[in-house]
Amino acid sequence: MIKYALVCDKGHGFESWFADSGTFDKQAKRKLIACPHCDSTKVAKAIMAPRVSSSKKRARAAEAALAAEAPAPALPAPAPAPVAMISPQEQEIRSKLKELRDHLVKNSDNVGAKFPDEARKMHYREIEHRSIYGVASPEEAKDLAEEGIEFHPLPILPDERN
Repeated sequence: MIKYALVCDKGHGFESWFADSGTFDKQAKRKLIACPHCDSTKVAKAIMAPRVSSSKKRARAAEAALAAEAPAPALPAPAPAPVAMISPQEQEIRSKLKELRDHLVKNSDNVGAKFPDEARKMHYREIEHRSIYGVASPEEAKDLAEEGIEFHPLPILPDERN
């Protein structure tokens, strides 16, 4: 995890945590990072002073760590809370994708790995048409598309915690 000092185009400063520098770059490019003061998505890294500790500070920190090792009841470390920087628009899109997926799953038959075969049978009118969903490999999906069989992938939902 890495903490960045950030600044928006209006000059508001704030901090945020990211898994790595690449994560910040990806989220900033997709305008997923918003200023908590003005909701601007034009955000950049602010200049930060590196945290460099001197040998004296390290020695004091080591002494403090030894002192802290005195027998005391061990408390479990709290689990890190999930963090996400998403815009209200993205929250709305995620909600609508979840609604769509739930509707499709509720009103269709899960045929699992038999999806390509069932889709072909319906396309060639061997069986009655009905709403189905299931699993197809990329190669099977390509074959279905080449045969002119219409299908659509179910929307992939982001992890609910992110």
